[in-house]
Amino acid sequence: MPVTIGVDIGGSHISSAAVHIDTYKIIPETYFKSPVNSKASKEEIFRKWGNVINQTLEKVKDRNVVGIGIAMPGPFQYKTGIAMFERNDKYESLHKVSVGLELPKYLNGKNISIRFLNDASSFGIGGALIKKIEKNQKIVAITLGTGFGAAFLKNHVPVVNDEYVPEGGSLWNKVFLDGIADDYFSTRWFISKYEKFTGENGIEGVKEIVNTNSIYSLKLFNEFAVNLSEFIVPYLAKFDANLLVLGGNITKSHHLFLPAVIQKLKEKGCDVSVAIIDNTDKACIIGSSYIFETDFWNKVKEELPEL
Repeated sequence: MPVTIGVDIGGSHISSAAVHIDTYKIIPETYFKSPVNSKASKEEIFRKWGNVINQTLEKVKDRNVVGIGIAMPGPFQYKTGIAMFERNDKYESLHKVSVGLELPKYLNGKNISIRFLNDASSFGIGGALIKKIEKNQKIVAITLGTGFGAAFLKNHVPVVNDEYVPEGGSLWNKVFLDGIADDYFSTRWFISKYEKFTGENGIEGVKEIVNTNSIYSLKLFNEFAVNLSEFIVPYLAKFDANLLVLGGNITKSHHLFLPAVIQKLKEKGCDVSVAIIDNTDKACIIGSSYIFETDFWNKVKEELPEL
């Protein structure tokens, strides 16, 4: 049975798995994941990526591998496979490097087609397939983690050039308060805000903040909920979204902010359902593998975003 390889590249990890081409379900024994130092050299990063993908390829060496779909964070030229990670606090050693040309040098499988899809789009598509969401639903999918990702989907296809979505179909770089959305809906906002509230330093991430279970952590998540609802409502309304899908490491703490977000949405007259995807990287793997679905590829190949 033919399979595709789905790969999720995050700010601090890579995961890879083979996906059934007919059911879009991960073959469990082919799933591998490893941390990655995004500030390492180009060679070290490619070696780490190659090692993980090769483990998956080894498990399916007797199968027909259709291709490798990679969920890649931006800024990235998805048509050409060239990374544009400059002043981005991740993978800067890959800036202006052709991942499509360099990565195969580290892979055991030769002459395998590689395609790239935005990680937020991959997450949204994978989430829709996992939840078995009907194609007629208009979905806004956001990932809350190292960075703030977003995708607008119609018929499971990312919408990037439309009057009803922001430019490029992305939200991370849109103006909000004293900066851009990525400044407020990412791990670094939680860390800097918590340190400002408490005067403490050395906080490593959101999980640590949650575990303190203090008045400051509750205050922080309340402010986050207000900010997120204020920011997202206009985009949900303009797109006339039916469903908001949430993922990412911050979403694992959804019990601390999601009830307030849902309440705020109702207060603003935004009638949209909300779904949580528990395993973001597996959703990204399934979504990235979908890029080899023929009808999907024919619809998106000319409109893949450049950044």
